[in-house]
Amino acid sequence: MTALYDARGNRYVVASPSTLRSLGINISQNAELAAATRKVWAEEAVSALCHWPPGQRPENAKEHRCDGLLIGPFQETSSPFDLLIVNTDGTLAERSGNGLTIFSQALTDSGQIGTTTPFMLRVHHDHSSSPSPVATMVTPDTRQGLPGFWLDIGTPAFGPEAVQAKRSGMIENAQGNVQFTGVKLLIGLDPRWCLSVFVRIGNPHCVTLVPEAEALPGFRQLHEQPLHDALAHIAFAEGAHSDGDPFASGVNLQWAAMSSANTLIAKVFERGEGPTASSGTSACAVAAAAWLAGWVSGGMVDVVMPGGSAPVNLIENDGNLVQIVLFGTASRLDDFTLTP
Repeated sequence: MTALYDARGNRYVVASPSTLRSLGINISQNAELAAATRKVWAEEAVSALCHWPPGQRPENAKEHRCDGLLIGPFQETSSPFDLLIVNTDGTLAERSGNGLTIFSQALTDSGQIGTTTPFMLRVHHDHSSSPSPVATMVTPDTRQGLPGFWLDIGTPAFGPEAVQAKRSGMIENAQGNVQFTGVKLLIGLDPRWCLSVFVRIGNPHCVTLVPEAEALPGFRQLHEQPLHDALAHIAFAEGAHSDGDPFASGVNLQWAAMSSANTLIAKVFERGEGPTASSGTSACAVAAAAWLAGWVSGGMVDVVMPGGSAPVNLIENDGNLVQIVLFGTASRLDDFTLTP
């Protein structure tokens, strides 16, 4: 199966390993080995499945028609299902809330899972900063009449060590609380971006909390140079766009402001991708950072992004944030064709 799906403005192509091999792309049928050898096949897969077909790229559209690839499942019988999340720069992601929602919907559409039984997804990657695979338990559910999925994102970790941030690139606050830190490169771009919270929820995030929505970057602004290139230097892992400083393995960037009680507004610049209309794990990281700052309490929090609103359930125990659960829906799009 090869199909294009959308979840809150995030678009991913879902393709099986056998589909890639049928295109002459040399990917292993073993998920762990496929992740370890992604430099052999990933850029070719992105070229084949993410590029616009000749003559079909709309005016002012992004270079790629989607935000990445979901390769899998590597087994077709029962849970757990293994997959890879491929960014459009050919790197692998440890987790994507919208991507896992899309993959869950694709498994439902293909009849590989039912509509009520929980199942597990395991994302394989090649980042040394976190274990592989990253497992997520998924529970099908209906919210406001829409079929969707609850993703158990787990317990967040906070602080520079959680995201491999180099202290040389940080400015600690006057109280010396390393959980609330300024990133020198971000402050250099905008002095209002001086309070950041580092969160790991399977993948690394840097959430910058701003006092008002006017301090958020505009979605169009995130696409424009020189801001785009400056943020790519911070967010991307070592390679063509970055030297891995101050984040050795790259980081997902978010900016967040309060809108109303338990409602946050956010913008996202993803590692390996750039500005995106929405991101499920980014929404979870934003909600976790807002909880740490005392902006929100436990329970349901809505994170509003350009692509839509993400409902996040923050579960507390004895004053600690012990679990984050994300709800999402996805739909299959009919405008997908393979690039010759």
